[in-house]
This record gives sequence, C-alpha cells and structure tokens, in this order.
Amino acid sequence: MVLHRFLFLCSASLPIIGLQRRQRGSVQPIEWTTDCKNQNYDGILLVTQNHETLPHELECLKAPLQDYSSVDSGLGEEVVVLKVPGLPGNRLVFSSTGPVIRDYDDIRRFSDAAISGIKRAMKAGMQRPLLICPCHSSYKRSTLVAALGALHALYMPLEVREASLKPSPYKVCVLGLWVAQQAQGQILLDLASALEGGRLVCRDIGGSDPERMAAPRVTEYVQALFKDSPVQVEVVSELKVLEKEYPCLAAVNRCANAVPRHQARVVKLQYCGEGPIQTTLMLVGKGITYDTGGADIKAGGIMAGMHRDKCGAAAVAGFFQVLAKMKPKHLKVVGSMAMVRNSVGADCYVADELVVSRAGRRVRVGNTDAEGRMVMVDLLCEMKEKAVREVSPQLFTIATLTGHAIRAMGPNYSIIMDNGPAHRSGNALQWQKAGEVLGDVFEVSSIRREDYEFHKGKSEYEEILQSNNLPSSATPRGHQTPAAFLIMASGLDKYGQDSDQPLPYSHIDIAGSSGPFPGVPTGAPILAMATNYILPSA
Repeated sequence: MVLHRFLFLCSASLPIIGLQRRQRGSVQPIEWTTDCKNQNYDGILLVTQNHETLPHELECLKAPLQDYSSVDSGLGEEVVVLKVPGLPGNRLVFSSTGPVIRDYDDIRRFSDAAISGIKRAMKAGMQRPLLICPCHSSYKRSTLVAALGALHALYMPLEVREASLKPSPYKVCVLGLWVAQQAQGQILLDLASALEGGRLVCRDIGGSDPERMAAPRVTEYVQALFKDSPVQVEVVSELKVLEKEYPCLAAVNRCANAVPRHQARVVKLQYCGEGPIQTTLMLVGKGITYDTGGADIKAGGIMAGMHRDKCGAAAVAGFFQVLAKMKPKHLKVVGSMAMVRNSVGADCYVADELVVSRAGRRVRVGNTDAEGRMVMVDLLCEMKEKAVREVSPQLFTIATLTGHAIRAMGPNYSIIMDNGPAHRSGNALQWQKAGEVLGDVFEVSSIRREDYEFHKGKSEYEEILQSNNLPSSATPRGHQTPAAFLIMASGLDKYGQDSDQPLPYSHIDIAGSSGPFPGVPTGAPILAMATNYILPSA
C-alpha cells in the first residue's frame, strides 16, 4: 500500500483557524494512493466510460457493477450507489461518462461525471472519498481532468469560509486520488493542487459579491496572497495618477470614486522565472466589480449577476497563483487587473462624452455599458509601451466582455481572436488546441475590416467611436468589434504586420465560459493558459 498525504486536515482534528487562512490556501486537501481498497477512505467514486473495460488493477470493482447491470439495464445513465463489502466504507459510487464519441466529444465528459459523482458521494455521507478514474486511451489527462472536476464541486465560496463557525473550511476531509503506479501519484497531486489553487483564487475574486470583492478589498486579497511569493505586486490607487495614466478607466471610475470603498485600483503583477527569458506574456484583465451599466443603466432585471464582470481580472490573478506554485523557468509574465465599479449617479460618465485615451486617441462614448473596453484600453496601451523592450512579447486582454459571445457560441466556450502578428504565428489555434487538453475549450473568431470600420469616428470631433447604442447581443459582430476598438484606441494598430516592430495581441472573451449565475465561476481560461505555457506536453 502506498499513501501520500497532502495537507491532511479533518474537522475532527483541525483547530479553529483565522479569517486570513480561510481567505487563502483553502484548496481542498487531496492525497493519492495505489491501493483501491485502502481503508483510510469511506467510499469509492468510480468515473469511467464503461465498467467492462476496467484495467486488471480494478478487477474488484467490475463484478459488483456487472451484478447491478443484470437487474438494471440503465446502469451508466445516472449516478448510482452500491453497497460492496470489502471496499472502503463498503460503498461504491459509479458515475459513468457515457459513450465518448471522438467525432464530437471531448475530455469534459470526465469532469462532468466527476462533478455529478462527488455530489452524490457527499449526499451519501462520504467525507473521505477515493476518486478512481483510470486513464482513457484517447485522453491522456482524463484522470487529472476528473480530479479537477471533483475539486470544482468541492469549492467552498469565500464568504462561506469566512462566515462559517465550523472548524474546517472544506466540504470533505480529504479527496483521495487513485493512480495505477507510484510514479504517477506525486505528479498528479502537484498538478491538481497547483491548477486548483489558481482556479480557487479566480473563484474567490470573480464569484464573491460586489462588496466583499470591491476594488480595495481585491487589492488586500491579492497582496496577502502573494506575500513571500515569486509574484511582485504593485497597486495604483491615487486618483490623480489614474486620471493621468489611465484616462478611459478614470472616466468609468468617476462616479464610484465618491464612495471610498468602491474606488478603483489598478493591480499590477509580475513573475519572472529562472534562466534566460524566452517568452513574455502580458495580460490585462477586466475587473468590473459591479456593472450597473452606468448612465445606460441595465434595466428589466438584467443587472443581477453583474458582480461576475470581474472574472477576467480574477483569471489573471489565478494564473499568477499557478505561476507562484509551479515556478516555470524561462517565462516572464506581466499582468494588470483593472478593478473598477461602473456605478450610476450624478457624476457618472455618459454617452456623447469625448475621452482622450493614453495613446492620444479621441474616443466618443457611445454606450456607458461598454465600460469593459474602456477600463482595459489604457492598460493595454501601457503593455504595448513595455512590450517593445521585452523578449518575445505576447499581449492579451481577458474579459467577460459581451453578451454577443454567448449568443454567437453558446455558454461554456471562451472565444479568442488574433491581431495580424498573432494570427501569423497561429496563436489562437494554439490556444484552442491547448484548451482541449484539460477541457477549457475555445472557439476562434477573426477580427475583420468591418470591425475597424465600425469603430471609426463618425464626425470630425472623434477619431474612434467606443460603441454603438445597442447591446452587443443586438449588434452584428458584437464580440469581434471590441477587439478592433482595443487595438485602435490603444495604438496597437501601429504595431501590425506591416510595422517595423509587430506585436502579437489576442483578445479573449470569457463571457460564456466564466460560469453560470447562480453558480460557481469556472476559472476559465486558467487551465488553457497553464497547458499552453507551463505544463509538460506529455
């Protein structure tokens, strides 16, 4: 028997912990074992496509399921709980992925099954479940993806962790992960812990309510998170600096600035791996702590859920947490979190205003509910200014930007689109391929000439039109045009393929993939980013 424990904590022995610890480092404890009959657990959760194809190491699980299927031909259509003497806790939860059709299915079948299974296991009273997901021949990361699915279901919201009087901030005492060989155990545990740690940070920031994660409190969380870590944190809070350096962001902040607890922050992060830098990632995340729509107020009951408009910035922070844990070499990452509240009131910015961006472009405001591009554009300009001095820079904006993204691609999918230099290097397709590895899936869109034409000024007063007067979901090419605006208003259009110094830039819209409300944020696109830039290819 081999058992490796990681942060083993159980409500029976864990002392009362303070709020700071509840805020940070509260990843569900996990451990690994090669023994599927390990009696340290109180039940088994089996996630697989077909119980008939189990490997010989799991032969003991096949007979009980065969017996069950002899009286219920629907085995595999829903999660079932079996009493099996001799197994841990005498319990076996079977959650089938169903047929995995390679023509159109993907690895998400394993995370979906694990989510359903772990919920049923908890309902059955398990506090020490052992997750068994044998590797699928077509999906080499299926075991890791199942583990991440279970961990997603085991996430406990930050407000619940802070308010709870229970001694443990975890839904179960420990999650066990079965591996066929000892050499796989520590690798699986390290990857799952690091990736889930990043997603936990993203969920904490992105999913918490607009007061708990108002901009100043996001700053406190991030500063505490990265204290004594390889990640450097710098915060810009002074109003005069914001107005001078980030005028478009300051316009959105103008109304909220009257309320101290809602005042904007720009949180800058930097990680620099050991050895010669080979790639520099430059990330700008949209962090709208609450989006009322501003003067173009969201009416008709559609304002609920707008605290999730900060999931782009939350993903940036989450990715830096993965960097802090995995410490990849030869990689430099620079990030900016645009933490702003789009409030409505006497001092809010309004349609028709002219705002001069950091790049010196006169921008006509068309709709104050298009605030996401406003808060990111000057930070993107700043990244552009720095990028010309970096090694192999790649620029990105990440945002829950448009309802059109959901209308165009449906929920659950991130959308990525490249400028000319990024398209030439195949960046979007590379991200799409990386996203398929762990089920953080992408669709690829293109930025076309019509998108640039759409944002050209309509009069002598302005050079660039921020937006039309319609919601993005009612605007043709509603998720592509903002990328053109960001390129134009930041001055990135001067760094295209025909320039002396082309800069690759990609815009990522996670409005559909960031997670449902009500519900828990997914942490997209952290898994795809980690796969693309950190994880070993095997």
